[in-house]
Amino acid sequence: MPTITLNRKVVESLVGKKLPLEELKDRISMLGTDLEHVDDDEIIVEIFPNRPDMLSEQGFSRAFSSFIGVNKGLRKYNVKKSGEKVIVNKSLKDVRPYTVCAIVKNLNLNDERIREIIQIQEKLHVTYCRKRKKAAIGIYPMEKIKYPIYFTAKKPEEIVFRPLEWNKVINAKQIMEQHPTGIEYKHLLKDLKKYSVFYDANNEVLSVPPIINSHKTGKITDTTKEVFIEVSGFDLHTLNYVLNILVTALAEMGADIYSMKVEYPDKTIVTPNLNPTKMKFDLSYLNKWLGLKLNEKQAKDLLEKMGFGYEKGTALIPAYRPDILHPTDLSEDIAIAYGYENFTPEIPSKATVGQEDLYEKFRKNIANILIGLNLLEVSSYHLANEQKQFSYMNIKSNNYVKLANSLSEEYQIMREWILPNLMKILGDNTHNEYPQKIFESGKVFKLGESNTGVIEDDNLACALSNNDIDYTKIRQVLDYLFTQLGIKYEIKETVHETFIPGRVGKIIMDKKEIGFIGEIHPKVISSFGIEMPVSGFEINLKKVFKKIEK
Repeated sequence: MPTITLNRKVVESLVGKKLPLEELKDRISMLGTDLEHVDDDEIIVEIFPNRPDMLSEQGFSRAFSSFIGVNKGLRKYNVKKSGEKVIVNKSLKDVRPYTVCAIVKNLNLNDERIREIIQIQEKLHVTYCRKRKKAAIGIYPMEKIKYPIYFTAKKPEEIVFRPLEWNKVINAKQIMEQHPTGIEYKHLLKDLKKYSVFYDANNEVLSVPPIINSHKTGKITDTTKEVFIEVSGFDLHTLNYVLNILVTALAEMGADIYSMKVEYPDKTIVTPNLNPTKMKFDLSYLNKWLGLKLNEKQAKDLLEKMGFGYEKGTALIPAYRPDILHPTDLSEDIAIAYGYENFTPEIPSKATVGQEDLYEKFRKNIANILIGLNLLEVSSYHLANEQKQFSYMNIKSNNYVKLANSLSEEYQIMREWILPNLMKILGDNTHNEYPQKIFESGKVFKLGESNTGVIEDDNLACALSNNDIDYTKIRQVLDYLFTQLGIKYEIKETVHETFIPGRVGKIIMDKKEIGFIGEIHPKVISSFGIEMPVSGFEINLKKVFKKIEK
């Protein structure tokens, strides 16, 4: 969880009330944050990953003020029209396709507020933006740029400017090789022939996202009164929330928010949109899950304590709250507002003896065996991308489960197998040391005959990557695993387009196929941007467990 250091005087000023020390400690802890330290000058708290809106003095104070009843309910922010626009070029489609933008005016900056802005930008980058993989933020002083702004893709040698806190003008390729920030984040642009770049009407470079701003046009100071803000990345849903969190924090500083037109080749959008979203509020559902008997007025009051609005059976969700996806999320916030200390502990009416699930014990045993071989256990999403699950793996499938209403191009289907997820993890970590040895066990999904039309199964996948990795290395892992489990198996040669011909086999147990093993095909390795050989296997864990259970 990210830890943030808050200026206590700023927080108390924004909250509008100064609490005694012990009460302050108690209320912060009960808000859903982990208080680490508080003194006369600082409040140090750990913010849960589901609340990126609290990663600043302004966001934290807004939530805390509402929670203690000083300023309850939905905050409303006035967004004015700027008349300015950002033009997005079609060349960005396969590079960095999206951006959302805003203008903020009447900033009254000083060293403390600049520190606060830098902190929220950095914390958002590390957490919600996944170390700039999903999104990157750029803030620029308006007095140094001319509208309209252009967002396009160019060859790195053609992008020439002075990067932030650097002593000379260099091109984008040199930035990746020389500048500390470029070296740290160059893996995000690996294998790209063109880089995304923002520049203004004067043809001055603003930044090369997600790497670095220009020193000339991208450095704010205490004299800056107006800023242009852009958030770029791969998913508009994510970008909008990042922008909303940032501009509302600046609005809490007393600044004014102005919208911009973002002109894409096929559409035009206006950002930011700070209108609340609506969610049906089912009081009976809430009371059932919390074990309470709240009436509508009490529920409304608790919602307002957590910064929500309420009107006629509908909860109004602030535009900066990406964590509210389901009525269960509202129930959790109402429980926080009600106070966990106010719930009455109850002894269950039925006395039972608990026992760890045998299958989970089996899975833990599998994990311990592989960890003993210096493999690292990873955990990836059940949601996946059709391209990475199949096209990148050099196969086709008509058996996958597609989401009816996916909110992101990155997560469109339920994963049919785990090995593609491991390949993506290896591809994202080519800048880290080798050898890389990882495994994962978890759910996989495919269409089939069942009550839901979907068959769920449990698989185990392993992947090894290094300059000397081959079929023998991964076969040794499989041999050791099955020896420890006391299971006999055999390998029969087969054909599988994900693997190198002649170096792939079916894993057979009791004359039934339970998986496959082999060296990954160079075409697949290249698709994921991996620079070392990879070998791997994937097996059906449920079938192995049934064998042991017998």
